[in-house]
Amino acid sequence: MEHTSHEFLKSLLETPSPSGFEQQIQQVVRERMRPFADEIRTDSHGNVLAARFPEGRPGDAPRIMLAGHCDQIGLMVQYIDSDGFLYIQPIGGWDMQILLGQHLTVWTKSGGIHGVVARRAIHLLKPEERGKVPDFTDVWVDIGAKNREEAESLVRCGDPLTFALGYRPLRNGLAASPAMDDKVGLWVCMEAVRLLQGRPLRAAVFGASTVAEEIGLRGATTAAYAINPTVGIAVDVTHATDTPGNDKKTQGDIKCGAGPVLYRGPNISPRVFDLLEETAKLHEIPVQVRGTPRATGTDANAIQIARAGVATGLIGIPNRYMHSPVEVVHLDDLTSAAKLLAEFCAVVGPETNWIP
Repeated sequence: MEHTSHEFLKSLLETPSPSGFEQQIQQVVRERMRPFADEIRTDSHGNVLAARFPEGRPGDAPRIMLAGHCDQIGLMVQYIDSDGFLYIQPIGGWDMQILLGQHLTVWTKSGGIHGVVARRAIHLLKPEERGKVPDFTDVWVDIGAKNREEAESLVRCGDPLTFALGYRPLRNGLAASPAMDDKVGLWVCMEAVRLLQGRPLRAAVFGASTVAEEIGLRGATTAAYAINPTVGIAVDVTHATDTPGNDKKTQGDIKCGAGPVLYRGPNISPRVFDLLEETAKLHEIPVQVRGTPRATGTDANAIQIARAGVATGLIGIPNRYMHSPVEVVHLDDLTSAAKLLAEFCAVVGPETNWIP
């Protein structure tokens, strides 16, 4: 991975962006893409669009939307008790068993405040409580405050929280971090736009850093309406099944490091899939294929049904341990996905047929 691109990835992963609180990470995106885009704009919803245009901006040029969502799952301060402990509610989908005992950061107006999430020690639980997954009302965040007054001088209701952020390289090209979902997809889309720098285009390309995916694909819905794309490709994480206990009969045989995943199914245009697969073969880019028999829970679902309908594709980055503080991906899958998208965009022109 090119050095500055690697630094951009780390910056994305180490910048907080719970759904609804994406302003800080979008500034990282804007600063990174300024040298590589013909136009950068941010809409009132918070989506950032980094666009490349064909020379002369011909009116018949197709419009390609490359969407990766910048938001991550998070938590929100809901209540502060008299002893200064914070009670929280989820932003997006959480596994409480993973949340317990974690280091968290409360993102306040004045900066991050460290905290830990806990409940009573196992020694103090009743026998019937020990085997039960607690509710959010049964756990709290301890920031070390003496009382409510001290806590409220630092934190206010509505402040978001995340896992303690941090990028950690592993062996054999793997890396671990919270929020690989879907900052790696965002990185792929923006890296594809970068790779197109200086190359002639016959289509307008919009790298879209979309917001609020984790609470219902909201940013992709508004961004797709604004872009009005001819073709749209979402890049998101997908479950890697190369760890113990996964059912490959239902989830497919997906490996980290074996290439990005091309989806097939009713959420996917067969024309887009075919062109992605042909492009991958032509440029010797490794890919994996996965079937999905229903509408996906990704930005591809929103893009496909925007306006009068969009020819849509979906690329998945294999991800171990999704929605945890130790999500793991292979860096080669990211660079392969970015190259594939760039080569795809480079061959699309007004004559490209998207009708199934």
